Amino acid sequence: MKKIFSLCLLSVFLFGVMTSPGIGQKSADILEKMIEAQGGRELLVSIKDTTMTGTLEIAMVGMSGSLTMFLKEPNMMRMDMEFMGMVITQAFDGEVAWWVNPQTGATEEMPAEQAEEIKRQAYGNDILLNPDKHGVTYTLKDTENIEGKDYYVMVQTFPDGFQLTMYIDSKTYLPYKAVSTVNQMGVEAEAESFLSDWRKIEGTMIPFEVRVLYDGEEAVAMTFTEVKYNSGIEDSFFKMD
Repeated sequence: MKKIFSLCLLSVFLFGVMTSPGIGQKSADILEKMIEAQGGRELLVSIKDTTMTGTLEIAMVGMSGSLTMFLKEPNMMRMDMEFMGMVITQAFDGEVAWWVNPQTGATEEMPAEQAEEIKRQAYGNDILLNPDKHGVTYTLKDTENIEGKDYYVMVQTFPDGFQLTMYIDSKTYLPYKAVSTVNQMGVEAEAESFLSDWRKIEGTMIPFEVRVLYDGEEAVAMTFTEVKYNSGIEDSFFKMD
């Protein structure tokens, strides 16, 4: 379950992609239009923390439950999931990645592989506003027609070589899906994350539905019911007890 929970976050943070120094002019133009479509640079800068609540369905294991995600700038994240009365937490406090082990119920530091994954996901607007500081780049590859609609294909590359390919609606400039290669128990799989039901929240655009497929098979579905900004979340909330 730990890999499923970690992966499903990958697509959630695409709603605020910012421009990256050194990229081609065409890429910069598209990214700037994405910024405007999703609320604008000034508004995104003003967001210091985000709370998202909803439900989580894991088709791979036949489980469903509630989900609450907390993000705080520049790189803190916590996710609480409740299944049949059991709460599973994953978090990164800016330095340490930890979780409540679903097998033992113990609170402990994450294994190295999962820790690196959640660290990437924990970056909020800072990695978008200042991607050069974190060594993240964006490259425009091509356009692709999917079911009669044209999408820009943009690759996000992290310093460790991890890549996320984003498909951006050429009309709305909102992300449609994200594709990456993940390691599942030693076996590589293609993960596709689909973002839909975009809604305006306090001037920003947020996808309220996220579906994740592994090698074409339904794996995870998230449906959000509420998004709140700037609740004043303390740093201590993200630290391991």
